[in-house]
Amino acid sequence: AAVALSGGVDSMTLAAVCANTLGDRFVAIHAVSPAVPEQASDRVRDYAERFGWRLEVVEAREFADPDYLANPFNRCYFCKRNLYDRIAEVTSEQVFSGANADDLGDFRPGLVAARERLVRHPYVEVGADKAVVRALAAHLGLDEVKALPAMPCLSSRVESGIRIDAQDLSLVNTVEERLREHLAAHTVRCRITHEGVHIELDEPARVHLDSVENGRWREHVQHDVERWCRAQGHSFGGFKPYVRGSAFIRE
Repeated sequence: AAVALSGGVDSMTLAAVCANTLGDRFVAIHAVSPAVPEQASDRVRDYAERFGWRLEVVEAREFADPDYLANPFNRCYFCKRNLYDRIAEVTSEQVFSGANADDLGDFRPGLVAARERLVRHPYVEVGADKAVVRALAAHLGLDEVKALPAMPCLSSRVESGIRIDAQDLSLVNTVEERLREHLAAHTVRCRITHEGVHIELDEPARVHLDSVENGRWREHVQHDVERWCRAQGHSFGGFKPYVRGSAFIRE
């Protein structure tokens, strides 16, 4: 089997399972692009070296696809279409994805591209949801992986209809990484919207941001974010509660 390895908890855990059961009949395929955080690629390479996984790193090529760059409501279809077509160029093995049973409850156009290309989803086939995946990661001793927050690709932060731009995605990654460091936040989303850039935070991070030194820390963090946004030509629209998928606008 070939596992489409993004660097998140689902695919990393699936890769560990396949490595343990299939040995040298398993290959991990990691696609790099501006939409993939560098830290995810670093994690993939680190684990492959640490555990002896056979790893292929390829260019995803979705940034050469005008349908993807236009960022329609079904952008994920074009992303996965490019990904699976690219994987097919480097392996003839059965492709596995890390989609889990929870994903079936969302609008996931990428699953359509997977079905068209006969990609299998082992977690879905056995009814495993995200909680089961995390428990499996813990059982396998993947301590760094089991606690990873959900981390969709960086393009998911860009509101539907706004063209995908590599420099915007670099801004998103920079802001989110810095705020995780500042606030020890589990969930941070830097959303690029038609009204400017908004930062969505989970409740513990928002409480921390509002409480430290009577708000002086908030002013410091906001100043940094505003500076990063101006450098990329965006205005900063403030902090908001985290809402899953809020950048997605369905036609």
